[in-house]
Amino acid sequence: MWSSPNDVVLISDPRVTSIPVQECGEPLADVRGRLRVDTRLADDAGAYAHLRAGLLSRLEHAESLLPDGYHLLVVEGYRPIATQRDIFEGYRAELLATYPEMTEAESHVAASRYVSPVEVAPHTAGAAVDLTLCSPDGVEYDMGTQVNDNPEQSDGACYTGAPGISDDARAHRKLLAAALEPAGLVNYPTEWWHWSYGDRYWAMVTGARHAVYGPVELTG
Repeated sequence: MWSSPNDVVLISDPRVTSIPVQECGEPLADVRGRLRVDTRLADDAGAYAHLRAGLLSRLEHAESLLPDGYHLLVVEGYRPIATQRDIFEGYRAELLATYPEMTEAESHVAASRYVSPVEVAPHTAGAAVDLTLCSPDGVEYDMGTQVNDNPEQSDGACYTGAPGISDDARAHRKLLAAALEPAGLVNYPTEWWHWSYGDRYWAMVTGARHAVYGPVELTG
């Protein structure tokens, strides 16, 4: 049966969804030309390569904290609302097909281990980034799973604190956190690659009274 670590607060939890948003109005900014960007999830509009300007600045600071031989590699940032909805509902349908005993409510919670419900999704706010570490020539380091491997595909190894990964992968995850946490980002513990700033999950983790980034549209 599906499961999550007992100490993880999922993004569908009322402790997250009840947090208000006071939109600060900060624009989306293009990551390309400022950090390394992978194109595996590129879309025609280039949405994947955009983040809120303040988050991008924090990532640039995090990049400066990495030791020689390591760089951030951004895989996906902003995600349009329609795209987010399609991903969530698609994964939820997979779970219901795999676990026919699962109720609709359970499938909503289970799906949120891997992708956020659209109403609270930090990617639609430009507040979340999926990223990994790479060498100066672009070779990705061993992180234990691929970016976006779901809990079923990875047998839970996608969870940031998963016990069954190699020493190298564990060290690389710690190195990533050691750069991103001082820059003010928080991790979603079911996905080692997912980090955010300014969204509801960030507010829950940091104790902020409200999120500063809500859903936004990419223009231009």
